[in-house]
Amino acid sequence: MKRTTLSLIAGATALAAVTGFASLTTPDGPAAPEAKAATRLPVQRAGLVCPVPSTSEVAETLYTSYTPPSTIAGTGAAKGGGSGKTEQPTAQLRPAVNTTTSGGTAKGGKKAKAPKAPATVTAPGKPVTAEADGSAVPALTGAATGTLAPGWTVQQTTVVPAGGARGLLGLGCGAPDTDFWFPAASTAKERQDYVHLTNPDDTAAVVDIELYGPEGALKSQFTEGIPVPARSTVPVLLPTLTGEAAQQDVTVHVSTRSGRIGAAIAAADEKLGSDWLPAAADPASSVVLPGIPGDATSVRLVAFVPGDDDADLKVQLATTSGTIVPAGTDTLHVKSGMTSFVDLPGLTRGSAGSLLLTPSDPKKATPVVAALRVVRGKGADTEIAFLPATAPVVARATVADNRAKGSTLSLTAPGAAAQVKVTASAGSGGGTPVSRTVTVKAGTTQAVTDLVPEGLKGSYALTVEPVSGGKVYASRTLALPLDGTPMFTIQTFVDDRGTVEVPAARQDLGVLD
Repeated sequence: MKRTTLSLIAGATALAAVTGFASLTTPDGPAAPEAKAATRLPVQRAGLVCPVPSTSEVAETLYTSYTPPSTIAGTGAAKGGGSGKTEQPTAQLRPAVNTTTSGGTAKGGKKAKAPKAPATVTAPGKPVTAEADGSAVPALTGAATGTLAPGWTVQQTTVVPAGGARGLLGLGCGAPDTDFWFPAASTAKERQDYVHLTNPDDTAAVVDIELYGPEGALKSQFTEGIPVPARSTVPVLLPTLTGEAAQQDVTVHVSTRSGRIGAAIAAADEKLGSDWLPAAADPASSVVLPGIPGDATSVRLVAFVPGDDDADLKVQLATTSGTIVPAGTDTLHVKSGMTSFVDLPGLTRGSAGSLLLTPSDPKKATPVVAALRVVRGKGADTEIAFLPATAPVVARATVADNRAKGSTLSLTAPGAAAQVKVTASAGSGGGTPVSRTVTVKAGTTQAVTDLVPEGLKGSYALTVEPVSGGKVYASRTLALPLDGTPMFTIQTFVDDRGTVEVPAARQDLGVLD
């Protein structure tokens, strides 16, 4: 029996462009061997989740939404399903239906308070901002389509000038997923750590939470089968999940039984300040934590092994001039299923650096997750931030909401030397984008502070794209001092996955027997 292959290939290509994956077979078996190699096309849809920014009445939150210009062919507007009409691209955040108290279920919650202006991107290349103040600001979910989908990013920046949650809290709104690791969380009395679970979909999600301290898994209660209703958010206070004694350093594992969620931890220390703790990169045998501020007064490394084998790690610091071993800490032993930590006093000594964790014995490589708790300032004028391990920038990554003064881009090449293209976008209120090719020497960290759009008005986005050489890891530090307190936050650059690999159409679109 004869069957044509054209519609099959087109359908699989469209599926991959939207969902990120597709397989291609003929009705009678695998695709013919003469098919061309796969190609990359821009994604047609991207979703993001932003948690409730703060519970403080004096909180001031700024959302910055941005899509970088695309250099890839095929980024035209999407076609309506079979209608032949061209759908206009959109990129917008909308309030979650309900905010639910810890562990509870949403039942006719209060009407959500949306930002003063919709954070709606209308064209690639220009950031759009929206303000939302106070404690009633809801979680937000949204999606970008068409030309606005590839690389869409949203930055959530909150200033809390006073109170127990005082600090600068920054977070790159994340894509919904099913598995998250959070080293550097805490159930200590001086900490208030809430894990925010936000469901962007039309069906409920079911979530499990596991806690691991220095002695292993903490006995937990109410941690299995937590319901997260459709288009709702559930904040869970970590100490309420266990009856065990308070633990200064805890690793949190969040996974879904069904559905998908966005997850992030809001951490507030009554003495040190507050910030978001984002999820760490997936477990890996070598870990990079890029962009520790040069004036950090305290740095604590927290690591965890999810698997059955212990890990012995070599600890190094990539400085502006080369890779060194931190004084007094050249190795770290991490037992399976137990949270390990070590303080690294005087780590950066005035110059930005990046922490590198690699197997002490390459033949015994064990996947780990890790994060840093970083403190700036002294005495009553201190501020805290968290720096999770991150993956390298593969194709492109962006962090929005940068300011003319106060933004520092840190680039690290732990292996071979590398070149990257860095672009500062137009400002949210005006300005001309500028780009620069930056060379990062092998085993070093390079700080970039002077790349600002010409005629800048408002805030801008920074985009990093590899050009040549080895792997590059990056982060952005935003410093906004307030009344003598060195408020700051750090966001890593996560590859935006703006393209997806799809099967190439065969040149011979004839028939198969």
